[in-house]
Amino acid sequence: MEYKIDQTLDCKGLSCPMPMMKLAKAMKGLKSEEILEMIGTDPGTKSDLPRWCEKSGNKLVEEGELEGGIFRFLIQKK
Repeated sequence: MEYKIDQTLDCKGLSCPMPMMKLAKAMKGLKSEEILEMIGTDPGTKSDLPRWCEKSGNKLVEEGELEGGIFRFLIQKK
């Protein structure tokens, strides 16, 4: 499924907890139903991000891995 990405957050090279802190801040600037694309290289984000979505009520609509060990997540604001 294709999603309309409203904002992209580049967290490549950042390590825990910076990607999650930047994500939380960026999500505050979005309107309900908008989608944030987050890309990063910290493997910890693969487990942290789904838990954060559960706690915050936001929805992880897609996750995957790009070339070169880069992770990509699409998160929809509640």
